[in-house]
Amino acid sequence: MSLKDWIKGRVAAMDAAVRPWAARSRLNAFLYEFLLFGLKQAWACLYGGAMVAALIGTSLWWPDASPVSRYDALVVYALLIQVLLLATRLERWDEALVIFIFHVVGTAMEVFKTATGSWIYPEDSLLRIGGVPLFSGFMYGAIGSYIARAWRLFDIRFERYPPLWAPWLLALLSYLNFFTDHYGVDIRWGLFALSGLIFWGRSFLFTPDLKARRMPMLLGFILVALFIWIAENVGTFTRTWIYPDQKHGWSMVPLAKLGSWYLLMMLSFVLVSLVHRPEAPTAVIPVSAKPKTGTHRH
Repeated sequence: MSLKDWIKGRVAAMDAAVRPWAARSRLNAFLYEFLLFGLKQAWACLYGGAMVAALIGTSLWWPDASPVSRYDALVVYALLIQVLLLATRLERWDEALVIFIFHVVGTAMEVFKTATGSWIYPEDSLLRIGGVPLFSGFMYGAIGSYIARAWRLFDIRFERYPPLWAPWLLALLSYLNFFTDHYGVDIRWGLFALSGLIFWGRSFLFTPDLKARRMPMLLGFILVALFIWIAENVGTFTRTWIYPDQKHGWSMVPLAKLGSWYLLMMLSFVLVSLVHRPEAPTAVIPVSAKPKTGTHRH
């Protein structure tokens, strides 16, 4: 039995045991749905959570006299996680391909940003390009992994998805702006306005349990950006990378960076949409008769 099948079996067993309790009252049903929402979110964050745990763990316990640098060890660790996800079929090969593309474009941006002094990686390593340790690209890949896994786990569908070219235009302009802003051409406020124009009034449907729920797309994007910003604070607190004003002591990453992550995250979203094509709902909300197998997707 594969690990994926074993996990599905454990989830099915838990559901069979808890479902009668959840059916006793609306409160029980809500609590169980909330539990499933949290478990699916945690499962979608598997790659990102493993990487954040590694940042914390290596910052606390990495020996100074180690013949292998902390950054190089993180590269090997990230590769092993990726191999494990593919070997256990917890991630698909087509998903891994678009995640790798985001990995590459993220690394390219890192090389430019570190060369211009936007942030630095203060430790030595062998596996690097310029001032950028290669593990940093996997941090971008973790964002794509989360989006791809959440898309499947929550059976995400879209109401009134915008024309396909519009999110791509926003994503590409946002990525270019990370370079042009160093030359006096910063259009981020225009990009925020364009984002609102493209996604205002559009929603996605996600299914934590048996019933599909609706959330505005803009709110969903902001929440993802918020969690990336929290992870970035972990990264700087562990001094895995630091901003110039953190050289002499940690301070919280400014909330303004949340906007930057929002714009960059759009590129990951549209790349994942290449393999998970945005689909319209199959039924009108509320959906109360989804087959039970829908709760066991992994």
